[in-house]
Amino acid sequence: MRTPILQFGTSRFLQAHADLFVSEARAAGQDVGPISVVQTSGDPARAARLAALTSGYDVRIEGMEDRTPVQRVTRVNSVARTLSTETDWAEITRVFVEEARMVLSNTGDSGYDPCPADGTDAPVQDLSYPAKLTRLLASRHAAGGRPIQVMPMELIADNGTVLRDRVLELAEGDALRAWLMRDVTWVNSLVDRIVSQPLEPAGAVAEPYALWAIEDQPGLILPCDHPAVQVVSNLSEIETLKLFILNLAHTWMADQFRQDPEFTPALVRLFVARREATLRRLYETEVLPAFDAAGMGQVARAYVETTIGRFANPYLDHRLEDIAQNHAQKVERRIKAFLSWAEAQGDTAPKTSLSRIVTRTLKA
Repeated sequence: MRTPILQFGTSRFLQAHADLFVSEARAAGQDVGPISVVQTSGDPARAARLAALTSGYDVRIEGMEDRTPVQRVTRVNSVARTLSTETDWAEITRVFVEEARMVLSNTGDSGYDPCPADGTDAPVQDLSYPAKLTRLLASRHAAGGRPIQVMPMELIADNGTVLRDRVLELAEGDALRAWLMRDVTWVNSLVDRIVSQPLEPAGAVAEPYALWAIEDQPGLILPCDHPAVQVVSNLSEIETLKLFILNLAHTWMADQFRQDPEFTPALVRLFVARREATLRRLYETEVLPAFDAAGMGQVARAYVETTIGRFANPYLDHRLEDIAQNHAQKVERRIKAFLSWAEAQGDTAPKTSLSRIVTRTLKA
């Protein structure tokens, strides 16, 4: 068995996004995958999930597609092997060196944060994801250095570039650093799909809408040919719209949930049903002026309407409690970053609600 795709992360998002796309492409006859999935957390509570991934699992797609209700189940069979950095490092290294042509990752909002052990000889599990990746790349380089493509999927602007720069900081030796720049293709990409809840022991419920936007560059290899996979010349506009309209609103809702326990069950669709006018007022008074200043007002208003429709999906139970995880990091990247971006565009409109969230969360 050989797995050309090595994936770090076992999240329900990946299960309903990249893993599903590769599975559908394989079912259509494409010579892509399969995937080895690596659990980076070492959490023993997820052992059942790891075992279930290789047996195949269901993704339930529910929502509106071309104004038509959609409810369908897709079986995902693209995961051939599962490993854990806690117990299987030698095998992960072998797969990385001998089999992998492409590396995917989605390690959460704090996945790139440095750990104290980074850059030391500490046990693998004490390292951040970039430090783990650096060790694996060094092993591949030492074994002959065949080219490889790294495709992070974390919701970080210019994620491939950011990950590359962190790996270069950690890499030791001019020869290794030169190889990392010459023979490793670092890909910027943006992913989008609302995945509202897990199925047990593996699988998920997701909306019909899905996007994997990949920034073009020389030598780029696509993970598969799929309608949701789009190659674009520049990710900037898509990133800005998603981060500062959809993701910002999710974090704003999560902050409301943290301050107000009234919503039970606390679901995005119920929040929108009750407070759509408040959400629209936030967009109109605090968010859209920045897009107007950037010359993106028309496309941003269209994106707002699409986003509210996705939020209101009557089929998805998207829990605010889940969105509120890693809240401080999300406020930093989605709201504080928006305030800085708005100022850079010349937008001087007051941002009272958003500024209050930043102050309350990051200066507490």
